[in-house]
Amino acid sequence: MATALIGFAALLGLCFLGFRVGFATLVVGFVGFGLQRGFEASLAMVGQQVLEDSMNYNLSVIPLFILMGVFIVHARISKDLYDAAYAGLGRFRGGLALATVLAAGGFSAVCGSTLATAATMAKVAMPPMKTYRYSDRLASGTIAAGGTLGIMIPPSVPLVIYGLIAEQDIGLLFIAGILPGLLLVTLFMICVGIVVRRDPLAAPEAPPLDPARKKEAIRGTLPVLILFLVVLGGIYTGAFTATEASGIGAFGAAVIAVLRGNLRTLGEWKDCLSDATVTTATIFIVLLGAIVFSQFINLSGMPYDLLDLVDAWELSPFQLVLFVCVIAILMGMVFEAIGILVLLVPVFLPALQISGIDMIWFGILVVLVSEIGLITPPIGMNVFVVKSVLPDVRLGAIFRGVTPYIIALVAGLVLVLVFPPIATFLPGLMR
Repeated sequence: MATALIGFAALLGLCFLGFRVGFATLVVGFVGFGLQRGFEASLAMVGQQVLEDSMNYNLSVIPLFILMGVFIVHARISKDLYDAAYAGLGRFRGGLALATVLAAGGFSAVCGSTLATAATMAKVAMPPMKTYRYSDRLASGTIAAGGTLGIMIPPSVPLVIYGLIAEQDIGLLFIAGILPGLLLVTLFMICVGIVVRRDPLAAPEAPPLDPARKKEAIRGTLPVLILFLVVLGGIYTGAFTATEASGIGAFGAAVIAVLRGNLRTLGEWKDCLSDATVTTATIFIVLLGAIVFSQFINLSGMPYDLLDLVDAWELSPFQLVLFVCVIAILMGMVFEAIGILVLLVPVFLPALQISGIDMIWFGILVVLVSEIGLITPPIGMNVFVVKSVLPDVRLGAIFRGVTPYIIALVAGLVLVLVFPPIATFLPGLMR
């Protein structure tokens, strides 16, 4: 246990020094393994693990869903999603903020990236909220929080990575994320309602959407809705696997982009493929580095020491899950979602499995906890993404703006903890 804790301390130190999580885990895992078994054995282990895992067919789902999201972003469909959401919610106080939440949920359903959702919504939703004098705190906080929906509503890259680490069915994880995702959208909308009720000046009334634009926006969102239903419907009915669904989704997204007048030049295709390749490479470095680090952790005996602690403390399965969630929330203040998954799950996986925990349910919980970390100080990745897109908005205003949504996420976490069927009901119908 002491060796593993020193390794985690070294990992944190490297991250605070500015090392990327993927490279930090790779270095610490290599050195830690080498100090225990010899550096020649460590070098052989790294080569073998990287070769075997990089050739894993199931990993192909990651670049394909990323490519699907990139095509959707380049299709410039976010404006239609936002206007369609506002058409239905504009009559309510805070309608622009409500539309931002709904549009973020819809965009994340076909994008799968929380950072892309936050950045896109900042460009689309902030100008009209600025025009109608919404407070910076409400506007920027809603955008940053809405972006977190990207890792819960399927297709979700973190859910894919969790499924690969925990050896769980990715299709079941996608289906399990639907109801919690809808729950979070509802809780976020309730947050907007509470904020504007307490401070009406934060969201002045805005005029309704032009009827012609309303029809145009609704027509523009139909292809995305169809694509979402095809991808998830095919998985749910068993017509195709999650990996096949990712290929179909990427192809469908490309078709939508072309039909909307985009991807007509070689340069646009090059930009899309380049964006998808860079994002995929970044995720794979994190994933492969974590696999090497987990080999060091396993060699240190930490997972087995944790099993002994669980027995000594006489933790019930629920208490164990609660304990892991608390650690994940603390990690979320430093690491981003994928970093939490690849560092936390392998360590506690044996204890969770022996305790009989439903690993589909736990996967939804750990991703939900990761969402909290995305808008929690001191890191709050989504907050900094929104700040980079909106440099004139103060960082403090964004952090204050996301506070109600942090409370909503914690409420969602409690609900999923207390009522597991929220996450397990739909997958149960497929089993």
